Amino acid sequence: MTSLQGTENCTAAPAPVGNKPPRARTTLYVGLSLGLIVLTAGILLAMGRTAICTCGTIELWHGTVNDSGNSQHLTDWYTPSHVIHGFLFYGGTWLVGLVRGKSLPLGVALLMALGVECTWEIAENTNTVIDRYRATNIALSYYGDSVINSIMDVIAMVAGFWLARIWPVWLTVVVALLMELIVGYWIRDNLLLNIIMLIFPVEAINQWQAGR
Repeated sequence: MTSLQGTENCTAAPAPVGNKPPRARTTLYVGLSLGLIVLTAGILLAMGRTAICTCGTIELWHGTVNDSGNSQHLTDWYTPSHVIHGFLFYGGTWLVGLVRGKSLPLGVALLMALGVECTWEIAENTNTVIDRYRATNIALSYYGDSVINSIMDVIAMVAGFWLARIWPVWLTVVVALLMELIVGYWIRDNLLLNIIMLIFPVEAINQWQAGR
C-alpha cells in the first residue's frame, strides 16, 4: 500500500496569485526607494544644483547658518527638521491606513513618504522658493541646497520615518518638540518657523531672527 503522508508533507501550497514572497517584496520596495532617490539627485543636477559645496569640501556637520556653506554639506542645523518630516509622514500614512480600514504595507508607506520628501527637495531648490526664502533675514545667504545635502535630507526623513515606526508615540512627540526647541533657541529658526516664514512671513519673527 502506498502511503500519502510523505507526499502531503512534501507538497507545497501554491502562493496566492498576485502576491510576491516577502523577500521579493522587500527587494522591490528597496529598489524603488533607491531609484526614487537617484532620480531626485538627477533632477536636481539637471536643474543646475551643484553636487557638493562650491568650496570643494564635504563636511559631516556645518554649524554656521548665515554663510554660503549652509545647506551645502552632509548635515546642519536643518537636518532635525527633516527627521521631523519623517515623524509626520509616518503619522500621515498611519492615518491613511486608518481611513481605509487597513494599514498600508510598510514599503508602500515609505514610498509615499519618499515621494513627498523628494518632491519637496526639488521644489525647494527652484528659483521661486529660493527667492521666497531669501526675502527673510535668516536666509539672506541661502542660494539653494547642494545635491549631496538634499539627498542627506531625504535620508534624514527616512531615519525619522523608521524611528516613528519603532518608538512609542509619546517618545516621538517629545523628541520632535525637543528638537524644535533646541534648534529654535540656537539658531532662531526651526521647522515651524520655517513654514510660517515661507507661507506667511511675520515681520516680528523676521526682526527677531535678525537679532534685532
